[in-house]
Amino acid sequence: MNSKLFISIILLLLASSILNAQETATIKGKLIDNKDNPIEGASVAIVGSIKGDVSDKNGNFSIKIPANKEVVVGITFIGFTPIREKFKLSSNEVFIFNPKLKNSTTNITEFELKEEQNRTETMVKIKPNLASDFMSSSGSFEAILKTLPGVSSNNELSSQYSVRGGNYDENLIYVNDIEIFRPFLIRSGQQEGLSFINSEMVSDIEFSAGGFAAKYGDKMASVLDITYKEPEEFEGSVTVSLQGANINFGGASKNHRFTYLTGARYKTNQYVLQSLDTDGEYQPSFYDIQTYLTYDISEKWEIGFLGNVARNKYKFIPDTRETEFGTINEALQLTVYFDGQEVDQFQTYFGAISNTFKPKENVELKLISSVFRDLEDERFDIEGGYRIDELERDLSKDNFGDVKFNRGVGTYLDHARNQLDATVFNIEHKGKIYKSNHTTFWGVKYQHEDIIDKLNEWGIIDSTGYLTPKPLDSVGYVNPAAQTPQLLELNEVLKSKVSLQSNRYSGYLQRSYNWESDTTKYAFNIGIRGNYWDLNKEFIFSPRGSFSIQPNWKHDYLFRLSGGVYYQPPFYREMRDFDGKINRDIKSQVSYQAVLGADHNFKAWGRPFKFVAELYYKHMENVIPYEIDNVRIRYYAKNNAKAYSTGADFKINGEFVKGVESWFSMSVMKTAEDLKDDFYYDYYNNEGEKIIPGYTVNNSAVDSIRIEPGYIPRPTDQRVNFSLYFQDYIPKLPSFKMHIALYYGMGLPFGPPNTQERYKATFRMPDYRRVDLGFSYHLKSDKKEFKGNNPIKHLKNVWISAEVFNLLQISNVISYLWLEDVSGRSYAVPNYLTSRQLNVKLHVDF
Repeated sequence: MNSKLFISIILLLLASSILNAQETATIKGKLIDNKDNPIEGASVAIVGSIKGDVSDKNGNFSIKIPANKEVVVGITFIGFTPIREKFKLSSNEVFIFNPKLKNSTTNITEFELKEEQNRTETMVKIKPNLASDFMSSSGSFEAILKTLPGVSSNNELSSQYSVRGGNYDENLIYVNDIEIFRPFLIRSGQQEGLSFINSEMVSDIEFSAGGFAAKYGDKMASVLDITYKEPEEFEGSVTVSLQGANINFGGASKNHRFTYLTGARYKTNQYVLQSLDTDGEYQPSFYDIQTYLTYDISEKWEIGFLGNVARNKYKFIPDTRETEFGTINEALQLTVYFDGQEVDQFQTYFGAISNTFKPKENVELKLISSVFRDLEDERFDIEGGYRIDELERDLSKDNFGDVKFNRGVGTYLDHARNQLDATVFNIEHKGKIYKSNHTTFWGVKYQHEDIIDKLNEWGIIDSTGYLTPKPLDSVGYVNPAAQTPQLLELNEVLKSKVSLQSNRYSGYLQRSYNWESDTTKYAFNIGIRGNYWDLNKEFIFSPRGSFSIQPNWKHDYLFRLSGGVYYQPPFYREMRDFDGKINRDIKSQVSYQAVLGADHNFKAWGRPFKFVAELYYKHMENVIPYEIDNVRIRYYAKNNAKAYSTGADFKINGEFVKGVESWFSMSVMKTAEDLKDDFYYDYYNNEGEKIIPGYTVNNSAVDSIRIEPGYIPRPTDQRVNFSLYFQDYIPKLPSFKMHIALYYGMGLPFGPPNTQERYKATFRMPDYRRVDLGFSYHLKSDKKEFKGNNPIKHLKNVWISAEVFNLLQISNVISYLWLEDVSGRSYAVPNYLTSRQLNVKLHVDF
């Protein structure tokens, strides 16, 4: 009995200790900044333990700690002073802790996965310092987006990008909750000036490649949401490079009620453009000035102003061009001698006033009004005398690679006098209410558009002494005077004058829920949008939603399903056809989207990594077909197609090298469309041979077959896209860093221009391949201190870099110049992008 009693006592003591070990307490609260705004994505954890939580979009967090034991809880977030607090709570006690985090300028490690955003959102956060330091030929903020999964671009001179099969006009861009518009008349990347976004002024970046929430506007592809910073103290930066220069400065009043941020940028890509095939005098000049001002009228009311003035001028006087093209069996060379010039000017003026009112801690109301003015002027008269030669391809010949014989000569003349004046006025109200486990968003918006467009454009080709299109021959007329006068046919004529005024009304309502059980975290978002346009009398209704689940597994996974109905009401570009005519009855395109995604946080080599994968399918109706030439989009201006886009995106990012972030992205995608009225006929001669103008001798048709093309690739059908951004440094000299960006994209479809016959666009450009390499050295940083009278000690950060663009000297094709001879045979002459170039940059923070 004594032994049984002893065993019973031991078991009782063990059970008691186990029960005591399982006893916990809970700490709950809300994190806010010095302006009482909730802080999303802050890390709350027990010091010395892996247990913790991340604050949600409302700033709420909840963490369990051992009961009856003193523990230290730490709270950290980028840009704020860390907090450490001791707690000793009894079993099952719930303690409410609502700390206010203070802003901090202390530099922390460059990459830390624990301090990431709320993963349940469809938006992905990008660190501003990565975007501002990113190297690119265009020098634009958007260059970093082109390395993300689902995003592709085959033009390093342009800031435009395609997302999951959409074109450039299908991407939403917001700065401080205000939608940003891009110029209309730009034809090529070298004409583009500065992107609206000044990367040195950015404090927060969020991006979604699809399945975004209802609070964002009516576009079918993606959304980029930018927030400009409000400085706490005086700061500034200066950057000077071979591509231009920019200066930015900002600060706050002593009581921090007034903040200011101003940036001035100048860009010239003259140095880069000298590497193009066409030799000549390039005189690009792009500059802008931006300012963001805020003033706290009271603790609850803040007023802000965002302004921008930009002037982009592109002047080009071409001289000569020499381009080799064709195949090994048919090597050709185009030589062109030019006369004339091109002068383009794009001026934009933007101003917005926002009022933010917080009557209660959990309520935020906004009233935003903005005006966008766009003045564009496009003028060119360029004549080119050209010759097409065939090159010697026999390796045994001494003159291998030289001109063998001439295929033909000719002349073309392009003329344009185009002007556009567009004004867009917006007034919008937005609001949100925070609750313990849900948030409600709403908004209403009125937009007025006033567009005046004058088109005067034509071209003519004189090939081997014959104009094309060739006029009817008057030889042999009995009475030439009695015949219809022979008119000179131009290759393409656009003459129109459009004045368009319209009003749009839109609104949205959205609610987000967050809850958790003992084993799983859940998040649910549902919303609706409505839009009415008085020009075509169309009302659209757009429901959207997302659901995510984060199980409490041994490994950190999250699964998400999002989608909905995404309408895109036509803007002016979609309404104008190839002849410059406006279709006022055109309807909205619509995309039905479903996105299934998962991400996994893990550690390798003792360092944090993240893997993200998404599968998506988009079915589109009322599609407006279009053609792309360089960055110019020309719409058919009618809803005569249906389309789909499907694919998968993958990304892995983390500290492949300790302390610096790198990432790899890959996308597999297919997009195609079916036009309702794109049938055509193949004609055959009496020998049963298919008639091909310029090739067949017998062109007398005796039979024909009607062809229905069905689904054909869309102009953005890039099947495989891969990119990486990798950083490294010398271990014993961490101030010296290397970064490399690599891009690969399968060739895009193309076809003859200006035919409005989409079924002919089934050829493929060569694959896009590019490697950019950069080296940077930090002369001054927070880890480097200078003593004495060295003036550099007063600066926060100084670094110098050297960048090599297109390291492998690959000739990438952006578009084709089409030339036709008198027999009707067409030649597609490739237009190549930039070759290898060097850029040197100096950056100073003060």
